[in-house]
Amino acid sequence: MRRLLVGYALSLVGGIGLGLALARSQTLRDSIGTIVTGLQALPSICWLPMALLWFGLSETAILFVVIAGSLLAITVATEAGVRNVPPLYTRAARTMGARGATLYLRVILPAALPAILSGMRLGWTFAWRSLMAGELLFVSGGLGQLLATGRELGDMSRVMAVMVAIVTLGLITEVLFFQRVEARVRDLWGTDRS
Repeated sequence: MRRLLVGYALSLVGGIGLGLALARSQTLRDSIGTIVTGLQALPSICWLPMALLWFGLSETAILFVVIAGSLLAITVATEAGVRNVPPLYTRAARTMGARGATLYLRVILPAALPAILSGMRLGWTFAWRSLMAGELLFVSGGLGQLLATGRELGDMSRVMAVMVAIVTLGLITEVLFFQRVEARVRDLWGTDRS
């Protein structure tokens, strides 16, 4: 869980920052926007050989795979959310004197928050998958290693137990965090249809 939380936190900071930069700068979108979108389509496991070549058999390699697997989903969702904020909101805020950081913190980011939350949810899922892929191929402890050990020993009960644990942890995170945060945002924005 430590690997996952550290990698996801770094992905959040980097992904939201890069997404904001891409949304704000046409030059940046023209230069690296397509690359970001293209790399998003790359399966997380593809980052592992590069990580092993760069960092060797280490914790840093797995952390790199987790970050690479989740950062781009957060970036794409943040950029889309910010770029899809209705221009009327921005014009109204500027008419009332909002500029720079105030415009972003009080108008653009709150309006883009539902899309950013979707990116955060996807980023978490990709981080989780990336971690399992990294632990499967690189013996480092964790659920991925238990899964690989079960496969090597032909122990179907171990494999199934680890798979149930992975799904359970994913569902707990979804129910205890993401569903609650999204419900709160829908309530604040008045978009809850219930």
